Amino acid sequence: MANTIHVDVVSAEESIFSGEARFVALPGEAGELGIYPRHTPLITRIRPGAVRIETADGGEEFVFVAGGILEVQPHTVTVLSDTAIRGKDLDDEKANAAKAAAEEALKNAKSDIDIAMAQSELAVMAAQIAALRKYRQKK
Repeated sequence: MANTIHVDVVSAEESIFSGEARFVALPGEAGELGIYPRHTPLITRIRPGAVRIETADGGEEFVFVAGGILEVQPHTVTVLSDTAIRGKDLDDEKANAAKAAAEEALKNAKSDIDIAMAQSELAVMAAQIAALRKYRQKK
């Protein structure tokens, strides 16, 4: 048991992943973070992107997160995100349609707040599409 760490990835709607892992990689605020069992406790924000989980049986799971919070304890990793989507559930058409809608919102933005919201949405969609491509290449 000492060579794995329990990982929970939770969205506002549901638990996306819960299980034992050998390693977790995710987009930290200051760059890519790698977490092994018995990691130093840590709480930090994460950016939109892919959480890569190397499972106890040697498999790999990808979960796209639209940013969120990471909590690391020596035997547990918890990723909390408003939006989290399993790699296998990512969908090209949906991602591209949402990106187009975000680009349209940016064009039609009237205020700084509208622009900031549209830019944020666009960054999330771009990260989702990048995560989708990365996930597909691994398959």
